[in-house]
Amino acid sequence: MGGCAGSRRRLSDSEGEETDLAPRPPLQDSQGAHWKNAVGFWLLGLCNNFSYVVMLSAAHDILSHQRTPGNQSHVDPDPTPTSHNSSSRFDCNPVSTAAVLLADILPTLVIKLLAPLGLHLLPYSPRVLTSGICAAGSFLLVAFSHSVTISLCGVVLASISSGLGEVTFLSLTAFYPSYFLLLTSPGPQDPGGEADSDTSARQPLINNEASESKPGSGSPLSLQERWTVFKGLLHYIVPLVLVYFAEYFINQGLFELLFFRNTFLTHAEQYRWYQMLYQAGVFASRSSLRCCRIRHTWVLALLQCLNLAFLLVDVWLSYLPSIYLVFLIIMFEGLLGGAAYVNTFHNIALETSDEHREFAMATACISDTLGISLSGLLALPLHDFLCQLS
Repeated sequence: MGGCAGSRRRLSDSEGEETDLAPRPPLQDSQGAHWKNAVGFWLLGLCNNFSYVVMLSAAHDILSHQRTPGNQSHVDPDPTPTSHNSSSRFDCNPVSTAAVLLADILPTLVIKLLAPLGLHLLPYSPRVLTSGICAAGSFLLVAFSHSVTISLCGVVLASISSGLGEVTFLSLTAFYPSYFLLLTSPGPQDPGGEADSDTSARQPLINNEASESKPGSGSPLSLQERWTVFKGLLHYIVPLVLVYFAEYFINQGLFELLFFRNTFLTHAEQYRWYQMLYQAGVFASRSSLRCCRIRHTWVLALLQCLNLAFLLVDVWLSYLPSIYLVFLIIMFEGLLGGAAYVNTFHNIALETSDEHREFAMATACISDTLGISLSGLLALPLHDFLCQLS
C-alpha cells in the first residue's frame, strides 16, 4: 500500500519473534505518540475541508456578482439588497446556490465511487500532492475569474481536492491504530475502563479469524469479502446519508430563502452568517468525540430530518419572528451533522478488523457525498418553484 505500511511489514518480518521480547515504551511516550497522531489527523481534516467550506459559504456571492473593472471583489460594495425577482416574495438569485453545491460535490462523488475499486494502488504521497495542487488552483480560479462559469470551474477543483483528500486521509487512519486507541481509551474520569467493555461488547462487521493482521499485509480483498463488509456497513451508511441529505437541503436549498427584511443584515450577509454558524456547529461536534460518543446514529438522522421539515414549513409560512431563532436552529443542525460524521467513522473503526478497515473507511465516506448530491439535485427545482410564488 503505502511506504508506511511497507516499512512496518518489513520490520515485523525481519525481527520475527524478537519483537515480543523488546521492552515496551513508557506509557507517557506512548500517550504522546497517540496525541501527535490525533493532532496530525485533526490538522489534515481541517486543511482538507477548508476549500470545500469556503466555496459553499461564498455560493451566494459567486452567483450574485460578477467582476467588473470597478469592483475587484465578488462582494457587491452596495449594501442595499436588490431583489432579482420582483414578482416573488423571496429575494432569489436566477440560479439556486444548489448549483454551487453540485459543482462542489459531484466530482467528489465520482472519486469516492471509484476509490474502493483501485485507488489503493496509488501511493499516498501523490494523492496528497494532487489534493493540495487542486485546492490552491481552486482559490486562484475563483479569485481572478471574471464570470460565474470560471468561478464554478474553481469550485470543481475544490471538490476534487476535498474528495481525494478525504478518502485518502480516512484510509490512512487504518495504519495508525494508536489514533483509534487514543479515541477509545478510557479517560481519567473512567478508571474502570468502561470504554473497553463497551468495545468488547460490539459485534464485528465481519467475523474473521485473522483479525490481528495489519492493513494491507495480506492479499487484496476478494469481491465476496468487499460485499460482505459493505453489507455490514449499511446500518451506518444509511443514517449518515439521511443526515447529510437533510442538512445540505437546508443549507443550499433553504438558506437563500430564509431572508429576514426587518434586520440590519443584508441578504448576502445573512447567508454568510448561516453558513458560518453551521460550520461552527460542525467544527465543535467533530472535535468532541472524547466527550460524547453516540452509538445509535439513526437518532441524529431523525433529528436532522425534523430540522429540515421545521425550516421548510417556515420558508412556506414565514412564522419565525426573528432571525436569531434561525441562528440557533442552524447551530443545532451543524452539531447534529458533525456528530453523525465523527461517530459513524468512529464506530466503523471499532467494528472492523485490521485487514478490512482501510476498505471500510474508504467505502463509508461515500455516505455524506451521496446525501449531499441528492439534496443538491432536489434543491434546484425547489428553488425555481418557490421563487415563482408571488
